[in-house]
Amino acid sequence: MTRRHLRRTHLLNFDDPAIRCLIASRGWGTLLPFERIGAAYDFVRNEIAFGYNRDDAISASEVLRDGYGQCNTKATLLMTLLRALAIPCRLHGFTIHKALQRGVVPEIAFRIAPQNILHSWVEVERDGAWVNLEGFILDAPFLSALQTAFEGRTSLCAFGAGTDCLSDPPIAWNGSDTYIQRTGINGDLGRYDDPDAFYAAHAQAFGLVRGFLYRHAIRHWMNARVAGIRRGRVPAIPGGVRAAPQPDAGLRAGAH
Repeated sequence: MTRRHLRRTHLLNFDDPAIRCLIASRGWGTLLPFERIGAAYDFVRNEIAFGYNRDDAISASEVLRDGYGQCNTKATLLMTLLRALAIPCRLHGFTIHKALQRGVVPEIAFRIAPQNILHSWVEVERDGAWVNLEGFILDAPFLSALQTAFEGRTSLCAFGAGTDCLSDPPIAWNGSDTYIQRTGINGDLGRYDDPDAFYAAHAQAFGLVRGFLYRHAIRHWMNARVAGIRRGRVPAIPGGVRAAPQPDAGLRAGAH
């Protein structure tokens, strides 16, 4: 453990009043370290819905205010909560193939999306070893909708999931590694002390026009799709990944 794995940064702004209020109201500071990790992890996994923010490089307080996030922004919030709870952590950066986002990204936008998308997970220090945490990305209702739609399917690399064990992915905090998008990874960008350093070295290759379209139109379209999937409306996509019919799907979970 080193001081740099506990420090505050611009993105890891754990002194923000909303962050401090959350931790105090939940009583997380009174827990043992193992339980602190689990409490922060479960909050980010299920109380911050899967969705797409305006940018990867936004502060933890903005992610909390949005109430939703994807791999990179949820990682920022999780790291912030962990450091506020005196749990050392760092970031491991990757790229994933855009196929993992197929079905969430509308097909017309998928065609112009970059082939490689920035991805990250959190590494937390526990008992002198580093544990990989990635299973916090998809909230339970969204993952449950995918499991229902693709019942009987072992692997899935689409709709925001990248796993070879869809029915029972390793997502629960029990002291071991957790994953939900791992099989979509196609590049390793290394470890960083904080997300600020990661985004200083790497930026999503949208370009000006695609970046503008993503922030102001496409991500809202994607979030609407995520909400529909959460309610059981899983669209068919090219390549043979089709959901089984779910006659009563619209009556299941509500959208976030």
